[in-house]
Amino acid sequence: MTPTRRAALTALGALALPRAALATPRALRLTLLGQALIQHDLRHEPWPGRAAITRRLHAADVVFTNLETVIRGELTGDPTREALTLHTADAAVIDDLKALGVGLVATANNHAFDLGTGGVLSTLGALKAANLAFAGTGADLAQAAAPGVTADGRVALVAFATGKVRPGGAAGPDHPGVNEVREDRPGVLNEADLARVFDALAAARTQGATVIAYHHNHLWGDDMEVTPDWQRALAHRCVAAGAGVYVSHGAPVLHGIEILQGAPAFYGLGNFIFQTRTPPGTYPARAWDSVIAACRFDEGRLSGLDLTPITLNPESPKGPEDLAARGVPSLAQVADAARILKDIKARSAAFGATLEIGEHSARLIL
Repeated sequence: MTPTRRAALTALGALALPRAALATPRALRLTLLGQALIQHDLRHEPWPGRAAITRRLHAADVVFTNLETVIRGELTGDPTREALTLHTADAAVIDDLKALGVGLVATANNHAFDLGTGGVLSTLGALKAANLAFAGTGADLAQAAAPGVTADGRVALVAFATGKVRPGGAAGPDHPGVNEVREDRPGVLNEADLARVFDALAAARTQGATVIAYHHNHLWGDDMEVTPDWQRALAHRCVAAGAGVYVSHGAPVLHGIEILQGAPAFYGLGNFIFQTRTPPGTYPARAWDSVIAACRFDEGRLSGLDLTPITLNPESPKGPEDLAARGVPSLAQVADAARILKDIKARSAAFGATLEIGEHSARLIL
């Protein structure tokens, strides 16, 4: 066993979930969102769809997203990428996400190092100050690999990233960074890195939590809208290790859903907030579509799944120069809802999952 993996297992062994995780048999309402590329505090300029979105999210026990943003602070260093694709914000955006209902975030992604090592530490400090549960980055590899756990202990998160983690951005035994799973060759991931992920999933599951395996993937093939076979195989392994849910972002578009031994695998949930600086037309039209995935679990097993389609505005009403009001979600109107749900139904059917479409939502047929 390597020293790095031994340190990670030591950290996992110290994981102790609140007793509520073991003593509370009631159903768990877990809502999953697309990634949050948020660079402005949206509470200052509430958009028309905010209230309806907030009501839906507050109906859940736990709401999860990926924080695709580095929090600026005293520790942050110089940017490690060009301004066009630099994702940074003040700590107020964390409070904004909490106000929307978000209670759990992944920080393992290819933008976590946008402001260097100091940016990683600044983001961690801001999340801790806000009492927002997270996983995927840390002051060292053991911390980055360890599960993040909600306050009631009912949901645990293990988060990792594949592809486009910038040089110096991966966590090490004494180096802050991302819980990276490296690629040895196309479609083949490093087994030592995967073992670290699987150990964390198993440890969290043993404690009685419903466990999310979060995978931020930038190793897609020629077409970002196609789920790679190796990713589906990885989801199977995550579930076998203890995950009750597999969730992926990275490719900024919706992918299909598969049910693996009773656990849902979301191969791509697209975007929830997408305040990109890139010019209009940079991303396909589907980058501005997503769903709110409301899952119900009984004793750690999926008992229901409802999908509510949302749309994001590709351009601010004030024009392309205004980033603050770009890429914010609203419940999809009837025609858009039908289009989004028809698309995800077809993509999920290819994986053997059956969705029944209603007027404004879809539900999984178990």
